[in-house]
Amino acid sequence: MNSRLPPSRRSGTAQIGRGSQAVFGLAESFESVRDTFEEKRSFTRRVVVAALMVLLLSGLLLGRLTQIQLVQHDYYTTRADDNRMRLIPVPPVRGLIYDRNGALLAQNEPSFSLKLTPEKVPGGLDNTLARLAELMQLDERDLARFKDRMHKMKRYMAVPVRTHLSMEEVARFEVNRYDYPGVDVIPELARDYPMADVTAHLIGYVGGISDTDYANLNESEYQGLTQIGKAGIERSHEDELRGMPGNKVIEANAAGKRLRDLPGQGTLPASGQDLFLSIDAKLQAVAEQAFGDLDGAAVALDPKTGEVLALVSKPGFAPGPFVEGIDGDSYRALLEDPDRPLYNRALLGTYPSGSTIKPFLALAGLHFGTINPEKPVFDPGYFQLPGVSRKYRCDKRQGHGWLALDQAIAQSCDVYFYQAAVNLGIDRIDEVLNEFGFGHVTGVDIPNEKAGILPTREWKRRVRHDSWYLGETVNMGVGQGYFTVTPIELALAASRIAMHGGGFKPHLVHAMRDAQTGDQQAVRPEPLPPIKDIEESVYARVIKGMSMVTQGPTGTAYRVFKDAPYTSAGKTGTAQVAGLRQDETYAPKLDTVQKKLRDHALFIAFAPVEDPQIVVAVVAEHSGFGATSAAPVARQMIDQYLTGRVLYLTPQAKDVVTPQDSVPDESDTSDEDENATNGNAQEPVQPGGDAPPVPPN
Repeated sequence: MNSRLPPSRRSGTAQIGRGSQAVFGLAESFESVRDTFEEKRSFTRRVVVAALMVLLLSGLLLGRLTQIQLVQHDYYTTRADDNRMRLIPVPPVRGLIYDRNGALLAQNEPSFSLKLTPEKVPGGLDNTLARLAELMQLDERDLARFKDRMHKMKRYMAVPVRTHLSMEEVARFEVNRYDYPGVDVIPELARDYPMADVTAHLIGYVGGISDTDYANLNESEYQGLTQIGKAGIERSHEDELRGMPGNKVIEANAAGKRLRDLPGQGTLPASGQDLFLSIDAKLQAVAEQAFGDLDGAAVALDPKTGEVLALVSKPGFAPGPFVEGIDGDSYRALLEDPDRPLYNRALLGTYPSGSTIKPFLALAGLHFGTINPEKPVFDPGYFQLPGVSRKYRCDKRQGHGWLALDQAIAQSCDVYFYQAAVNLGIDRIDEVLNEFGFGHVTGVDIPNEKAGILPTREWKRRVRHDSWYLGETVNMGVGQGYFTVTPIELALAASRIAMHGGGFKPHLVHAMRDAQTGDQQAVRPEPLPPIKDIEESVYARVIKGMSMVTQGPTGTAYRVFKDAPYTSAGKTGTAQVAGLRQDETYAPKLDTVQKKLRDHALFIAFAPVEDPQIVVAVVAEHSGFGATSAAPVARQMIDQYLTGRVLYLTPQAKDVVTPQDSVPDESDTSDEDENATNGNAQEPVQPGGDAPPVPPN
């Protein structure tokens, strides 16, 4: 039908069609231009946003870098160092202990220890310990001790497995070292005591730090340390001997493995101070040997300073096992030993004083006027209170006859001092004995000292819930009954007689030396309050009687001291352990009595009389008469100190006194007849028996 249209119409239509196409093409071109512009604008916008984000992030990064590198530089430097460096404690060297002449009493010996660092052990710790136990022959005690130590220490610290390795054990481990990462043999110093049991009660020992110790110490002062003073001087002067730990800095990798030590960093440890004791090591050894097979204690003092010259407790014990850590069986054996080697008799042993109390009663009687030194008293061999049948026997069963004070002290007449005690009364006896330090600790500078018992009326009411009876005062006259003393207490009291009422507090440390500077500081003697009430003439008279004990032909210790090249004054004593029946006339022979029932022997002495330089107190347990057992020990000690060698070489009783002429002091502590008379007698009570006429002076 279109073919019928006129050509013009057809061409017009075509033209119109072409025009529309042209219009439509132009629009499309405009759209295309417009899209490109939007895209460019959008892109530009995105670029700007991205640039701003980059700038913002860069600013933040730059700010953070500035903070890290500048503001917090020190903090992060420290953190970085902490990641690669470790602070390892370095234990100090423990101070040495010398005697007064420079002889070593406690030293540090080179030693090897097997140590394990828990954090360096790969795999299971139990597996390593099992293999190590097989290689080094460790027992259950070693492993238990290691685990106990490990729980108390940091994981990066080396924990001792066994100390004091032998060279064979060191070699065995070194051959197999590659199989045991984290385990090393470390050279170190171990505590050693050259005189062993001779000074064990005096020096003491060091041992592992227990939980109780940790609870009471400053941990910073024990960094790197595994031992602490446990007894004796090692314990009482722990702060001076220990020193202060230092530290060193090591470089480690991320796994904590040690790479190298960093020089110039850390602090050096400060070694402990060296102690110079007042002890004379030769005198200590002589005293210990003088006891022979006997048990007991001996204390020697310098009366002018209070310095302890010797302090012996026998038997002693070996301190070495305590340093490493004593096993349970060995410790139990020491505890159950009937001779009690761990018991410090010099400080803890309490004994009846026996006749060593008599010089003090003489001082009291002269001071209060209840004793006339020139008036003799008759000794028929026993003493009786008025109206009482019980006999308080004399040490000499047939009696001494008439004796004045000097001879009563020299011959140790019990009857004389029974009466002296009754005439004085318990209150005045206590007053004087208290002045001389009885019933009190001396305050010597080692721990765990015990005081003897000074019984009083009040003490008996408080402790025994009973009144004081006159029969107990009689017993006090010869140092029996409730009255007990320690050896060091007795030595101090004797030194106060030697010094006519003066005296100094006993002490063991003579001087301390700074290990860094070498400066030495002396310990000043501490004077005791003087005993002012007792007159000089009273001391002179009592010392005269004590001089006759050792230098007079009738003295109980004359045969021990008669050839001594120095003057001396002393007093023997025998402390009764078991009493005699009233119908027994003579004491049984020593070798027929069970050891635990035998009397203790005591002796006190000082020399020279005119210028006292040494005071000695000796207790020989269960050994009989004081002159046969205790006096020879004292003689050898005084010989050694004053002359430099032992002159008296006969310690046997038969060479010193005649047994049948002298038997142990005797008194009765039973309650029978004590109630016959209550209270103190203020008037003199005459001894029993018919006394012959008083001999002319």
